[in-house]
Amino acid sequence: MKRFWIRRGLRFLGFALLFVGLAGLVVMTLWNALLPAILGVSVITFWQALGLLVLSRILFGGFGPRGGGPGWRGGRGDWKQKMTERWQGMTPEQREQMKEQWRTRCGPGFRGEGRWGRGRWNRGPQAGQPDSPEPVEPTA
Repeated sequence: MKRFWIRRGLRFLGFALLFVGLAGLVVMTLWNALLPAILGVSVITFWQALGLLVLSRILFGGFGPRGGGPGWRGGRGDWKQKMTERWQGMTPEQREQMKEQWRTRCGPGFRGEGRWGRGRWNRGPQAGQPDSPEPVEPTA
């Protein structure tokens, strides 16, 4: 069993090194193909390309999961947790009021006519409705 984990760890390490090497090669190739001709900068080596990758990760990506973690712009999944907490703290009347606001904002296709392509924006004009809205004259 121990051999399995050692083999698996070595395989992961090999793929990680391969991925980092290919990423460095891609950065180096793109830099050397584009930037000297466009901006007049010098050509870089493979190790300089890897340094640029690390620097860009530090400056723009952060160190947490998914490019920044929970402190970076609120994280990706935090809004779901906040919305769940807010929803659980509401009375049934407040929930209905919020649902009505969603229906008003999202139109009649909200959670009633399917998820993909059958909302009010993708339907044709309804019977008795014009193809395009009538122009509204501005008031002074």
